Order: sequence, then C-alpha cells, then structure tokens
Amino acid sequence: MKRHSISWIAGAVLLAVFALRVSLAGQTVPSNQDTLAALLVEVRGLRAAMEQMASAGPRVQLAFGRLQMQEQRVNALVRRAEGLRTQIAQAESSLIELRSQLADFQRRLEDPMNPDETLMVQGQVTVRKQHIAQQTTELQRLQTEEADASSQVLSEQSRWAEINQRLEELERALAR
Repeated sequence: MKRHSISWIAGAVLLAVFALRVSLAGQTVPSNQDTLAALLVEVRGLRAAMEQMASAGPRVQLAFGRLQMQEQRVNALVRRAEGLRTQIAQAESSLIELRSQLADFQRRLEDPMNPDETLMVQGQVTVRKQHIAQQTTELQRLQTEEADASSQVLSEQSRWAEINQRLEELERALAR
C-alpha cells in the first residue's frame, strides 16, 4: 500500500508540476507580447528624441556661433566708442589750453609794448584763433563719430539680446 500511495503522490506531484508549467507558459506569452510592445514604444520614443537632438544640435551651434560673433561686434564697437571718448577728452583739453593761450596773448596786447612785439603777439593771436577753429571742428567730428558709435553699440546689443533669447527658447524646447 505504501508503494501505491507513493506512486499516487508522485503522480499527483507530476500532475501539479505539469499544470503549473502549462499555467505559467500561458502567462509568459501575453507577458512577452506586452514587454515587446513596451520595448517598441520605448525604441520609437528614443528614436524621436535622437532625431530631435540631431536636428536641434546644428541649430544650437549656429545660434551660439551668431551669439559669439555678435558679442565680438559689440565689444569692438564698445572699444571704438571708448577710444573716441578718450580722443574727445584730449581734444577738449587741447581746446581749453588753446583758449587759455589766446586769452594770455590778448591780455598782453592790452599792455603797452614796442611795435615789433605787438606784431608778434598779434600773429600769435591769429595762429591761436586758427588752431581753436581747427580743434573745434575736430572736436565736433569726434563727438559725431562717438554718438554714431554709441548708437551702433545699442543696436548691436539689441541684436545680441535677440540671439540670446533664441538660445534660451531652444534650451527650453530641448528641456521638454
């Protein structure tokens, strides 16, 4: 009887293992299909992300290159405007000095002196007046040029800000 019950138990165990395998096999097929479908969705998503990154990369590089070029333009114009301001300061200083010299020569003309000295001082007054006229013209030219350079700086800074804004928009788009 023991043999019969052992064989019966062994048969029951084999039947249970077989039923379990059939049950598990039935479950793995739908699970594999679900996994494959999920992997396919993931691969498609990765492909779309890679395509987006590939198309955005050149746009970002182009915008960044433009931003660098624009920054160089702005810096060059700022240096030019600063150089012109320095030249204006020097021209103004020179003009002040010339006017001071003219005033000194004109005061000397008021004092009594011999005719030769008077002619020499009058000649210096004439020369100083010519230099003052030339220096005034040069100062006006420099001021006009500086105003133009300052205007260009503002314009180029505005373009720089536009390009920088585009880069920020690209960055936000890539973050999505």
